[in-house]
Amino acid sequence: MSKIKMIVTCSIIVLIVGLVFFYTFFNKRMQLYKKNFFYMDTIIEVKIYSNNKSKALNALEKIDEIYNDYHKLSDRYNEYEDMINVYTINNNNWDQQFLTIDQRLYEMLEYGVSWYQKTNGLLDINMGCIIETWKNYFNDANGIPTNEQLNSCNSNPIVLKENNTILNNNPNIDLGAIAKGYATQVVSEYLESIGLDNYLINAGGNIIAGNHYNGSKYRIGIENPNDKSIYKIINVTNKAVITSGGYERFYEYDGHRYSHIINPKTKYPAEYMKSVTVVCDNSALGDILSTTLFLMSIDEGKEFVKNMNVDVIWYSNDDSIITTEGVALYE
Repeated sequence: MSKIKMIVTCSIIVLIVGLVFFYTFFNKRMQLYKKNFFYMDTIIEVKIYSNNKSKALNALEKIDEIYNDYHKLSDRYNEYEDMINVYTINNNNWDQQFLTIDQRLYEMLEYGVSWYQKTNGLLDINMGCIIETWKNYFNDANGIPTNEQLNSCNSNPIVLKENNTILNNNPNIDLGAIAKGYATQVVSEYLESIGLDNYLINAGGNIIAGNHYNGSKYRIGIENPNDKSIYKIINVTNKAVITSGGYERFYEYDGHRYSHIINPKTKYPAEYMKSVTVVCDNSALGDILSTTLFLMSIDEGKEFVKNMNVDVIWYSNDDSIITTEGVALYE
């Protein structure tokens, strides 16, 4: 073979190899598949990065089903023909002593009850009457409940039995403090189980990040409770970042601001801080901890989490920022 032919042949081989590499690289490159949902009074944005289009699209449909199911199960205002939900439990007039409920709802209630004990009653999923009483004033933004109204809210205890059964004694359950984080954790575990571990979910202040699609980290902005700008950015993968605060849902009356997060012990909205953000491995845990910490003073909160594998950012009432030591790892 002449030198010229050899050069031409080598050039063609290099070109073919280059084209194959180019096609393979771009064919296998991660693509973004995303969908927005509206459940639990929240816009939920799910992003999946994958090179398998059908798998990603099927996963988004399944995620819709998961959120829809947990939305129905935790709904305390509406009943559904296809399931026993919180509304059914709270308003049940059936004759039988025990109700057999969906295992998913049973496990969510069990989780909430366990944290009632761990927080000495500060995280209470059985205070629907108190929440509803405040909500009526919240909607009108005119006045506040009287102590007599609040003290009349007495709920029967949640009694869970074996085989997914609950005592039919008309408790007053409200899962607003845990349902969104719990469902988002279920979605995260579903994605991991089918091998789609490159994802980012934003469920209205409840964020969970899987692996980053290019090996980097997700930049999560934490909202300033004063003006909704971003006051801090943290960089995470495989973490949940959950913020609780009274700055998005509140009303003002007689020069005072009342948030939607009610302390079950005082029966009044908490006022210890403007917001609190929890960084941890589990969205359900993060949702519970962010609510619980919002109901404590910052010093009490530091003591509460000191032996937990979590990090916390407090935005105090005087606009100072207090963090646990581990937060520095995400900056």
